[in-house]
Amino acid sequence: MMRILQRLRQTPESNDARLDAESAFFSTAWHGGNLGPLVPWEARAVELGARPLAARPALRRLQALWTHDRHLATLAPEALRRLERYLQFAAVKAQRDVILQDEYGNFMVVVLSGELAVNRRQPWGETLRLAQTGPGDLLGEMSLLDSGQRFSSCTTLVDSELAVLSAEALDDMLAHDPVLAAQLIAILARKLSVRLRAVSSRLGPQAP
Repeated sequence: MMRILQRLRQTPESNDARLDAESAFFSTAWHGGNLGPLVPWEARAVELGARPLAARPALRRLQALWTHDRHLATLAPEALRRLERYLQFAAVKAQRDVILQDEYGNFMVVVLSGELAVNRRQPWGETLRLAQTGPGDLLGEMSLLDSGQRFSSCTTLVDSELAVLSAEALDDMLAHDPVLAAQLIAILARKLSVRLRAVSSRLGPQAP
């Protein structure tokens, strides 16, 4: 997180000077090639048979959903409109694994419609249902930020529509709209903190 903050605090001049060297900050800087191959959204979309959605109506649905989220509602309408160029929108059929536990990924999804189950396979073989998510919920934020292993699997329970933000798109946002990138990363950090505390309380003794 400190590296992210340092990157955001650079002046525009230093951003320009470093743009070529750090144009892949989120998509490559955190992931070592020996850890395992990254699974980008483009590859997962093909596996899922995902169908692209028109951007404008999907964005309006996203805006309506996020007005009810106490963290995401802090994004002004104009900021949400600027997000359109960085998001992909897709429809996915039921019983599809959008995210798989233990894979290395670098995208997150926002549920626009439908339901997804969040499951974690325990070392002794039991599968634990961590959550059942619906419209407005975010999934995969941690791997978006660090290209690390997925903590759980996310599977569509019914036909669902998703908004997707990839690490490459976040890099583009960081280079061309750093204020929006800073706002979004701060919101994701807060939401991750809340989620990790909730998961910790379910898997073991509550963290201090």
